[in-house]
Amino acid sequence: MYMADFVFVRKSRNIASNMVHIFLNLLLGVGAVLITVLSNSPVLGIILVLVSKWRIFAVRARYFTLNLKSNLVDLIVGISVVLLAYYAGPSFLLVDFILMAVYSIWLIIIKPLSSEKATLAQSLIAVFLGISAATIMCANLDSIVLVLISFLIGYAASRHVLVQSNDKDFTLTTLVCGLVFAEIAWLCHSWNIIYTFGNTGIRIPQLAVILSIFAFVYNYARQAMIKYQDDFRFKHILGPVIFGAVLIGIIVLFTSNPIFNI
Repeated sequence: MYMADFVFVRKSRNIASNMVHIFLNLLLGVGAVLITVLSNSPVLGIILVLVSKWRIFAVRARYFTLNLKSNLVDLIVGISVVLLAYYAGPSFLLVDFILMAVYSIWLIIIKPLSSEKATLAQSLIAVFLGISAATIMCANLDSIVLVLISFLIGYAASRHVLVQSNDKDFTLTTLVCGLVFAEIAWLCHSWNIIYTFGNTGIRIPQLAVILSIFAFVYNYARQAMIKYQDDFRFKHILGPVIFGAVLIGIIVLFTSNPIFNI
């Protein structure tokens, strides 16, 4: 009888704990965007995101760098949501509510997942949101700023996927991915194309779409190389590579109308 009572109490506590956890994440997801729009400044929103990651700083100094690298993808998503809300303007638009929903879903559902497919999805979301925010923010800045941020996003996204794999040393792979991101960002900076959708406040940079496609193909190729090892042939990745190249070609050639140029 006592054991049954103990199990019931424990389950009740777990349910209560989960509900509190969901509520706090929902509060963060909505609050980060809400406080940014109301204050017309990204500072408070970014501080809120950083405070939510207090565990990064609550470690010994020698573990700080490793802890920061492990949380880069989550930080990129959170800070990007805040910046996108800020650059959308001081009044509430449809994009602000979308960002609230996206960040809340990220915190409650997507972020806790740890499967291989979920890890890839997390990386692609970080790439899309991070590059979107960086492109809009750096529109009138020197290209070096966008290049450096793109390198960091490419490095973080690649590392997030590789750290879950069996690769013992993935430093070179992550650096190569970061460098490719930086190179593509540099090439695209002089002709930044942003797709707008009426008065919704939704703005999607062409660079974000291109790098998201590249990140997907890059990860697929890496997995194929690991799977086939010495028997690897280009035909193993031919389909995704052609699909990615054709899709990027269509985007660049047919959806680069100067009316979108910033």
